[in-house]
Amino acid sequence: MTKKKVLLGMSGGVDSSVAAYLLKKEGYDVVGVNMKLWDRPDEKDVEDAISVCEKLDIPFHVIDLQKEFKGKVIENFIKEYEAGHTPNPCVFCNKNIKFGDLFKKAEELGCDYIATGHYALIEYNEEKGIYELKKASNSNKDQTYVMYNLSQEKLSKILFPIGKYNKDQIREMAKEIGLKVYNKPDSQDICFIPDNNYERFLKEKTNIRVNEGIFVDKDGNKLGDHKGIISYTIGQRKGLGMTFGKPTYVIDINAKDNTIVLGDNEDLFKTELVAKDANFIPFDIETLDGTRKFDAKIRYSSSLSKASVTYLGDNRIRVVFDQAQRAITRGQSVVFYDGDCLVGGGIIEW
Repeated sequence: MTKKKVLLGMSGGVDSSVAAYLLKKEGYDVVGVNMKLWDRPDEKDVEDAISVCEKLDIPFHVIDLQKEFKGKVIENFIKEYEAGHTPNPCVFCNKNIKFGDLFKKAEELGCDYIATGHYALIEYNEEKGIYELKKASNSNKDQTYVMYNLSQEKLSKILFPIGKYNKDQIREMAKEIGLKVYNKPDSQDICFIPDNNYERFLKEKTNIRVNEGIFVDKDGNKLGDHKGIISYTIGQRKGLGMTFGKPTYVIDINAKDNTIVLGDNEDLFKTELVAKDANFIPFDIETLDGTRKFDAKIRYSSSLSKASVTYLGDNRIRVVFDQAQRAITRGQSVVFYDGDCLVGGGIIEW
């Protein structure tokens, strides 16, 4: 029987390296690929990926996706900040690059599947006749939040080899099989902003427009001057550049008139939002008639909360929470779960 061929995205880290080992152990014909996404000093990561592939005796390629990454991720990142939003670029990267352009490369190389070192699980539900994207066994490392744009077709061609393991097990496995990356630190920040300083990146590396403006209260009264809307996000208290004698928070950002609204902590709590570009994995969004109840979260690190979802048309949804949520932020993603299954999500519009 001919082995199934899988294209594995390899970052040079321990997760994708062990994924390569597990796939080969399971009998797949594995091809490693490193995606060059951003002009940064990543030679060490490539060297580590090459070393792993040599150790495991699998072919390795580097593909240059800088143009695609700039157009589909960076430019959107800039556009969102100019609009006074706080985007999550990992959502757009997973949608357009890792589970978009990587599929094209897999097709070119005659691969049956693509795989990554993400902590997530894919299972086929025989009863429902659909693929389900489930949380990783180790909930602390679960990465399903950024994958709500996947489809049934793509899920049928994706493998997540490490989803049933925890990080300690992955590192121990890497050590046992002699991979030098077994103790390599995890990457914590967004790949194109390694120091996590969004403001400096936007000012130094892009042509974003940054204009000073004013802080106002809920009634529109001027409170002071701000240094540009890209420097602030909903819920921010520190770094406002002025004091008010009481805890004061960013409660809204208005790009049209370049004002930032300040208020009290209780002003940050809302029960409703509207999201655009919504996608649902188990069913077509057009079939979402009436109101459906799901567990929802409004950012990667937030807790799940019960919410009612109604389809508004044009891939937009209204989400009403049972309990008010703090600092709902335009540009972030609201994501839905049914038990351990990722159901879908969308970009928060207001």
